[in-house]
Amino acid sequence: MRQVVVYPGEDNYWVVECPSLPGCISQGKNRAEALENIKEAIEAYIAALEEDNLEIPEDHFDAMLVAL
Repeated sequence: MRQVVVYPGEDNYWVVECPSLPGCISQGKNRAEALENIKEAIEAYIAALEEDNLEIPEDHFDAMLVAL
């Protein structure tokens, strides 16, 4: 299980990132598609790490809201 951040991007697409896996980012035409796409991206990212015998980072992301 991984935490992700979802936010609206340019051109009416949704962007989704997995902060515990640097550079693991995807997008979709809507939130649901973006979430499906990041699942595939996370699986591919982890598979590539395993193939290269590299350590898989733990999910240690902590989200907070800041009032301004």
